[in-house]
Amino acid sequence: MNKKTGKTKNTKKSAIAKKGIALKIIIPILIVFVLTGLWIIKNNGNNSNPENEKNPDFALLVTQKLDIVKLKSYGVPIVIDFGSDSCIPCQLMAPVLEELNSEYKGRAIVRFVDVWKYPSFADGYPISTIPTQIFIDAEGNPYKPKDSESIEMKFYSSEDTKKHIFTAHLGGLEKEQLLSILKEMGLK
Repeated sequence: MNKKTGKTKNTKKSAIAKKGIALKIIIPILIVFVLTGLWIIKNNGNNSNPENEKNPDFALLVTQKLDIVKLKSYGVPIVIDFGSDSCIPCQLMAPVLEELNSEYKGRAIVRFVDVWKYPSFADGYPISTIPTQIFIDAEGNPYKPKDSESIEMKFYSSEDTKKHIFTAHLGGLEKEQLLSILKEMGLK
């Protein structure tokens, strides 16, 4: 027994052993909490808003006339693909559109309009061939590519005001190309 403290050596060893066990339990728990917190922070922007999952404005397939003003109000980049289920180039783009719509729902609007099923849905848009994609940036303006030669785009202006009203691409695009355009248009 230690005369100064009145404790035995075994009591000190027991206390040290208990602290060691406590640290072995607490440290892994803290690590799990930190990692979970980091995962939540990292993925917070990637998870779409549950309301957007049910919101028809974020659905891939367009089954009623587009309200472009409402779509612009979400403040996210917009890609509207005008095509048909029975057009070969459109069929090649379908999985790309489905993937982008699913991955970026709530962060971008990716829509598909079947112009053979719903021809009136293309009214007011410059559609002369399918597939044709219309691009609108996150601020609601027609997309203006930084490098207009990398992917050929067509720019449409109002006959009256000469104001740029549409940016379109005629033909198919690959996922990497569409993703690059979405990022340039403000995808976060």
